[in-house]
Formats: sequence, C-alpha cells, structure tokens
Amino acid sequence: MEQDITIKITDRDGVTHEVQAPTDMAMNLMEVVRSYELAPEGTIGICGGMAMCASCQCYVKSDHELPEMGDDEEAMLAEAFYVEDNSRLGCQIQMTPDLEGLEVELAPES
Repeated sequence: MEQDITIKITDRDGVTHEVQAPTDMAMNLMEVVRSYELAPEGTIGICGGMAMCASCQCYVKSDHELPEMGDDEEAMLAEAFYVEDNSRLGCQIQMTPDLEGLEVELAPES
C-alpha cells in the first residue's frame, strides 16, 4: 500500500519546500532532499548515507518523535560544524507514516 507523507524542507537559501515523501521505498530524508534537488549536486549525502560525512545535517523544527541517535550519527555530529541541539543527519531519518508533517532545515554547508 503506497503512502506518501508531506514534509517541509527549508533549503540552504532559506526557501521552504513542501514535498511528498514516499514511505514505501525505504527512503531517508537525505535521499528525499536529493530527489527533489533541494541542495546542489555533490553538497549533500557525499558519503552515500553511511553517517560518515555530516553533509546531510539538518535541524529538526517540528516536535516529531525521531528514532534514537545511533553511535555513528552521534560521533559524526560531534565533529561537524554548525551543530545545534536539534541537529540530525538526514541519512539516518527513515521516511515513515508517523513523520507526516515533519519540518526540517538544511544546515549550512561546512
């Protein structure tokens, strides 16, 4: 059963995009950003979604309950620039039906 959710992504220029994200394709937030080309080619998901580069760092603006951070994500954010309390790696946020209405802002390029 196909179920898309609507999420809001604010790009690095401050423009907010309301996009449809599929929940039946095992996509993560970084892949959604790439598929809508909301960041210049080669500036997001450089490591391919392995939590090894922090190029997909984003700030979670909504009150969604996200899965707990894994050790790799925590370690990567400990070394990243522009980290805030609400920072997460987009590659570690899987698109699921309970993320309907999620709002994120892409962190500045390091």
